Amino acid sequence: MPKSKTHSGAKKRYKVTGSGLIVREKAYRSHILTSKTRKRKRALRKATVVDSANLALVRAQLLR
Repeated sequence: MPKSKTHSGAKKRYKVTGSGLIVREKAYRSHILTSKTRKRKRALRKATVVDSANLALVRAQLLR
């Protein structure tokens, strides 16, 4: 059986931490920033952990 390959898009979007959590960047920070508040843009800078509802899907893309 051939080796499984990691999904190319997933490896660019997600990182696995030392404790095994999967981290992602937040969306909505690329354009039309004038209509968003400073507080909202500041919050969008920070990375966040992948939600448990999507964890199995993301893990399958990374570790297949």
